[in-house]
Amino acid sequence: MQTFSLTLILAALSMVGALGIDTYLPAFPSIVSTFGVDELAVGQTLTVYVLAFAVMMLFHGTVSDSFGRRRVILVSLVIFAIASLGAMFASSIGMLLWMRVLQGAVAGAGAVVGRAIVNDRFDSVHAHKVMAHIMMVFSIAPAVAPVIGGFLQTVSGWRSVFGFLTLVGASLAVACYFWLPETLPMDKRHPFEFKRIAQGYLETALHKRFIVMSLSIAFVFVAIPLYVGSAATFVIDVLHLDARSFAWMFIPIVVGLMGGAWVSSQLALYFSAGRIVSIGFGLMLFAACANVIYNTLFTAAVPWAVLPLFLNAFGLSICNPAMTIATLGLYPRARGRAASLQGFIQMVLFAVISGLVAPLVQHSALHLALVHLSGLLIGIGLWFAVPGHAAAMSREAQRA
Repeated sequence: MQTFSLTLILAALSMVGALGIDTYLPAFPSIVSTFGVDELAVGQTLTVYVLAFAVMMLFHGTVSDSFGRRRVILVSLVIFAIASLGAMFASSIGMLLWMRVLQGAVAGAGAVVGRAIVNDRFDSVHAHKVMAHIMMVFSIAPAVAPVIGGFLQTVSGWRSVFGFLTLVGASLAVACYFWLPETLPMDKRHPFEFKRIAQGYLETALHKRFIVMSLSIAFVFVAIPLYVGSAATFVIDVLHLDARSFAWMFIPIVVGLMGGAWVSSQLALYFSAGRIVSIGFGLMLFAACANVIYNTLFTAAVPWAVLPLFLNAFGLSICNPAMTIATLGLYPRARGRAASLQGFIQMVLFAVISGLVAPLVQHSALHLALVHLSGLLIGIGLWFAVPGHAAAMSREAQRA
């Protein structure tokens, strides 16, 4: 398969998790009305999805190390389609919660196993470019998902949103069945033994550099779960826009992610991973500080309130591929396990920020900005916490 085609498929797979989150956000009020529950109960459909997503990320990569990348992705997509269909016909909020758990449990397989496929197939420089291109395509999801969800919600109700997700899962399963190659040959697979797997996870969890790097990736991502978890309140109550105006928040983020990913793919040809990460950090730090200053001096309004989100996303996409490749490069013979644990750490923080922190600060643009800046500073601090950290990571990534 040509690199371009593989990139498109892997990017589409990485979208599944985001589509499962963002597409149904505009339908929250209708779900509240249908089941006669409060907003907190409906909000838990997001929390349980993200938590299941995070927990199961621990297993997707490891299972793919034993049974192959392609098989894990195909099974996960079929289950996602079935769970989406169940959510579409849910007769109670309890049933909807269970279907969301099942959706979340398999939605991350494409993203985790996809990262392992990239590292299976390409050397570090080409892997960086492919990862950046995947992020460019993936970035479309947060922009189009709320728009699609809002349109479907307006035309035919919230259940049609889950009908759309059913179609996404089924279509991707068919596409992967015919066009996704297996990249992990039999002779490189590990036996599926619980004791060996547990030992492997313990070894990885005790690897100081790996954990620090993974935590850094999670914290520099803080703006995404923070503003996604606050989306409805931020758009409607803070910016005083209507429910059809989610694009004001998501499009700047998406354009920034796409633009930064393209720039990152070009920088990979000329600069070291450490230099690329520093460039991304600088842009994000400037954006976060500008966000705090703006919201201290002025009342939040478009477009000024969302411009820092654009610049933050731009910087994030520049540094994220290099950070991810370097992190997984620490485990060249167990990339699936490494991708699982790194993804788990990121999604646990996503769940905490979107489900617990965002509701506490979502009514204030300044409080959102301050949390964003705090998380970013933690992430940058972690990246440089160990002397010689960046240089060592670059060397290990190149050896991978």
